[in-house]
Amino acid sequence: MITQRYTKEHEWVRVDGDTATVGISDYAQEQLGDIVYVDLPEAGAELEKGAEAAVVESVKAASEVYAPIGGEVTEANAALADDPAKVNGDAEGEGWFFKLTASDPSELDGLMDSAAYEDYLANLA
Repeated sequence: MITQRYTKEHEWVRVDGDTATVGISDYAQEQLGDIVYVDLPEAGAELEKGAEAAVVESVKAASEVYAPIGGEVTEANAALADDPAKVNGDAEGEGWFFKLTASDPSELDGLMDSAAYEDYLANLA
């Protein structure tokens, strides 16, 4: 079963078995504008929940991306090095940032599901 959750900082995490894929939400990429550079963590890096994991730069600003859950990075999305605009085109699909093996799956419990995230966004306006 695949589970997707969101943070208040607009990261998403999709968990499928032992693998958690992390990126920024469509809302976040819209706020950033045209993304020109992404700095991703190296495979093997240990991340703690809430720790800075990556940096995304757009024509407007640079922004930190935080780990929604803790674990060991297994892969970074190498395609973003050549084409960071993939994040603008498909933020919650091909524009994923990195994958990790979750150290504590219960950390997902404090994150929002899709419906709760939509409600959160509606209240930001």
